[in-house]
Amino acid sequence: MGLNEFSPPPRAGDQDETLLEFPDNRLLIDLCGEYDRNLAQIEHALDVQIMRRGNRLALHGETGAIEAVAHVLRNLYSRLEGGHAIEAGDIDAEIRMCADAPDAPGSAPDRARSSEPVEIATRKKTVTARTATQKAYIRTLFARELVFGIGPAGTGKTYLAVAVGVNLFINGHVDRIILSRPAVEAGERLGFLPGDMKEKVDPYMQPLYDALNDFLPGKQLARLIEEKRIEIAPLAFMRGRTLSNAFVVLDEAQNASPMQMKMFLTRLGEGSRMVVTGDRTQVDLPRGAASGLADAERRLGQIRQIGFTHFSARDVVRHALVARIIDAYDTGGAGGARNAGSTLGDGDSGNGSTGGANSGSTGRATGPDG
Repeated sequence: MGLNEFSPPPRAGDQDETLLEFPDNRLLIDLCGEYDRNLAQIEHALDVQIMRRGNRLALHGETGAIEAVAHVLRNLYSRLEGGHAIEAGDIDAEIRMCADAPDAPGSAPDRARSSEPVEIATRKKTVTARTATQKAYIRTLFARELVFGIGPAGTGKTYLAVAVGVNLFINGHVDRIILSRPAVEAGERLGFLPGDMKEKVDPYMQPLYDALNDFLPGKQLARLIEEKRIEIAPLAFMRGRTLSNAFVVLDEAQNASPMQMKMFLTRLGEGSRMVVTGDRTQVDLPRGAASGLADAERRLGQIRQIGFTHFSARDVVRHALVARIIDAYDTGGAGGARNAGSTLGDGDSGNGSTGGANSGSTGRATGPDG
């Protein structure tokens, strides 16, 4: 990478200093950001002072914090060397990754694997995992034929699933992409909607269109939808079908009934992959109605071939306030469920599960919006 580190003797007290040298001044300018705003973001998050000295950055602070900042700066510089730009979200992602498992146990190859970026290439952009749980989720999506992504809004459950679907589609691994949602209002009564069937159901499907528009050029997406190679349809329209050689996503699965969930899961055909995403705390079904997501999790949790990924508020990648809002509702008892942030189904352990780095649960079942 062309990066050298010089570590002078520690200062008196508990404050240390480390110098990082960057050979390319042009990349160093991009690393620091306009008016050093990137450095300021890192300083604020990790409580370390960063000063620029020519082509070096001097880090002042506690030893552990300095090591974390050095790791973040190295990874960001490597990203610049690879020709990628740096945005605020990329910095936040590196800080999250560093905070998730800086001292995680395991062999050196395991630690190297956990620190390497996990990316999904699509026609319009490359999506990079921003948390350790997202990394594990993406690996599970590529490794398993049936995956459940469960957790709060804003954690990237659906966004990453659609990105993986587009990646598999453009690389010829599947022939179709099918995206579905239950047509259930979010606690409102909208009454009769005007228009034909497509115009009636499209408002419920808009988040899926938004995700696809991020990954495919507009004209290509329109053509693929017209050719039925990409389908976006309500869950009720899945009955009676066998979905072969397709990547199928069921979003907002907490609003499916147990019978609808069984109907959907049994559509899985040869050469297909399925992803089911939802948030157990945002059920919009009538009072007293059982959620098919919770029911499926209870019934299928011990099947090794099925991957389960649980996100927590720590994985929220929307506005920073969203994570605090979710925590406030959860600690107040809303929904009664708070996830530990763990992963099942990456295929490396005996019960078909791997724990996310921010996991604290047993029986563990992880760029982007939920």
